[in-house]
Amino acid sequence: MSEVVINAESRTDFGKGAARKIRREHKVPVVLYGHGTEPQHLSLPGHELLLALRTPNVLIRLQGAVTELALPKGVQRDPLKGFLEHVDLLLVKRGEKVTVDIPVTVTGEVADGILDQQLVSVSVEAEATHIPTGVEVDIEGLEVGAQITAGDLKLPKGTTLVADPETLVLHVTAAPTAEPEAAEGEQAAEGEAAPAESAEAAE
Repeated sequence: MSEVVINAESRTDFGKGAARKIRREHKVPVVLYGHGTEPQHLSLPGHELLLALRTPNVLIRLQGAVTELALPKGVQRDPLKGFLEHVDLLLVKRGEKVTVDIPVTVTGEVADGILDQQLVSVSVEAEATHIPTGVEVDIEGLEVGAQITAGDLKLPKGTTLVADPETLVLHVTAAPTAEPEAAEGEQAAEGEAAPAESAEAAE
């Protein structure tokens, strides 16, 4: 998995005003917590943190004010501009097991019908320093009626499923037919012809 080194600075000022000041300096207010320790209030460079968070479950190695490993657990963004407003980081140790959601990626093409993907991520348990970037599902040649559940997923070694194995990940459904529309068109045509025939009879 990806590991990114980011320099962390301590912060002692809190509140909305202090947070705005930090963001004006192109930094992000961060809280590091976990393992029963007191939460640590930090600020991280905004651009570096934004790039790191593009990778799901990225492992962040903090240096500077603290020297720790952490996983992102809560990200707040500005609803309009999308910049980072606040991030919560979970303190982790090498070898420690953590529960995370990893993306489900589909490869291949179904033989017929339409693919209906119900689940785009799945909960798993893995070592904090060996979290898989995702799990792939090969749908090549699947036919109508085929389905794949969470228990069918081939997870990487050292990763165990946390989600219910019976949870539906995807299934293949029949493609909609145009026959009902054609039938409606025929009925409409018959309806238009009926008044014309009545008019002719009246004459």
